[in-house]
Amino acid sequence: MTHTLAEEFPEHADHITALKLNDEEFARLAKEYHKVNHEIEGLEACNLPISDAEFEGLKLRRHQLKEQIYNGWFNGKG
Repeated sequence: MTHTLAEEFPEHADHITALKLNDEEFARLAKEYHKVNHEIEGLEACNLPISDAEFEGLKLRRHQLKEQIYNGWFNGKG
């Protein structure tokens, strides 16, 4: 399963595109989210060696970024 921001927040897909272009902070967080997500998906697809702690750390960072994006832009505060 993929975890792109548009898939995580399908109701905000158009808004995500606009925010990436017009909001520097959102764009920075989205870029970091994409990088971490891409790394996780690559590790899963290729079954590359990584410690459980490192892998869980990546997943935790992805979750933190998702929460930060949601709380900052999609829950009525932003």
